[in-house]
Amino acid sequence: MVRTELLEARIFNIHTLQDFEALALDIFHYQYRFNPVYQSFCDHLKGRSFQPSHYKEIPHLPISFFKSHRVVSGAYPVEVVFESSGTTNTLPSRHFVCSRALYQRAYMAGFKQVYGNPTQYAIMALLPSYLERKNASLVDMASGLIRSSEHEASGFYLDDLPQLGRRLKELSASGVPVILIGVSFALLDLAKAFPMPLEQTIIIETGGMKGRRREWIREELHAYLSRQFPGARIHSEYGMTELLSQAYATENGRFNTPPWMKVQIRDMEDPLSEAIMDRTGGVNITDLANLHSCAFIATDDLGKTHEDGSFEILGRFDHSDIRGCNLMIL
Repeated sequence: MVRTELLEARIFNIHTLQDFEALALDIFHYQYRFNPVYQSFCDHLKGRSFQPSHYKEIPHLPISFFKSHRVVSGAYPVEVVFESSGTTNTLPSRHFVCSRALYQRAYMAGFKQVYGNPTQYAIMALLPSYLERKNASLVDMASGLIRSSEHEASGFYLDDLPQLGRRLKELSASGVPVILIGVSFALLDLAKAFPMPLEQTIIIETGGMKGRRREWIREELHAYLSRQFPGARIHSEYGMTELLSQAYATENGRFNTPPWMKVQIRDMEDPLSEAIMDRTGGVNITDLANLHSCAFIATDDLGKTHEDGSFEILGRFDHSDIRGCNLMIL
C-alpha cells in the first residue's frame, strides 16, 4: 500500500500557486495509478500515457460517478460514507472517506481562514433536513464546529424555532458573537416567525429548499434575511457530499476557496476545453483534500470565475444525471 502521509502534509502547507500546482500534479499521478475509476475515465478521454504538464490540463471526473461507482484511491479502509439526500428519481451520491481526520482538518482549517477560531462564537445549526438522515457531511462538519465552540448555547436546533429565537435574542442582547449555520428553507421559517435585530451575528446559509418551498435566488434570500434580521451579516457556504472542503461567500455573492481548492469554468458546449473566465460555464473543482477519493471533479453547477480567484454559482445544468451517464460508458 502506498503511503500518502507526505502528500497529506503538503495539502495544508500551500502558500503559492506553484505549491498548489506541484501538489495537484503529484496527486493526479497518485490517483491515476491507484484509482481504477479515475484511471479508466482518463484513458477513455485522453488515451494511455496521458501526462498533464499543468494542473489546468488535469481531467475532471463527472460528479455523477459518485452515484454509480466506488470512487476510492488506494487501499486504505473506508472510515465513513457520506451520502447525499437524492430524490425519488435519482440515486444518492456516496463519498467513501478513508480519513475522517483529514475531512475534519480540512473543514476546520477552511473555517478558521475566514472566521477565526470557533471558540470566539456560539455556533448554532439549523439543519433539519440533514439531521433527519444519516451520514450527511454537513452535519459532521457542524458537529465538529459546535464541539470546538465550547459555548453553552452552541448546538443543533432541529425544529425548535421558539427556543432558537429566544437564544438568538439573548445572545445578541449580551453582545455574544454568534454563527448560525442553516439550510435556506429553515432560515426562512425562522425569519418569518421570529424577526429581530441580530447584532454580532453571522448567518451562513448552505442553500437548498429541499422541496419544501419554491427556490429563491441567493440575492432574494439574502435581502429577505437582512430585512428580518437587521444587523446580521448574511454569508453563504458552498460545499457538497463529494468534496471535503468548503468555500465561503462573505460579500457580493462571490465565494473564496482555501489554498488547497481551486475552481475552473469549463465551456458548456465543450467540457474538455481550456478553462474560461468571466463567462458562465460548468464548474470544475480541484479539492486536494479529496486525496483518497478524487481531487478533480466536474460538478453539475453553473458558475463564473473572476480574476481575483473568487467565483459565483449561477444555477445548475438541466438533466445533468443523463449527461453524466453518457460519460460513464468506459
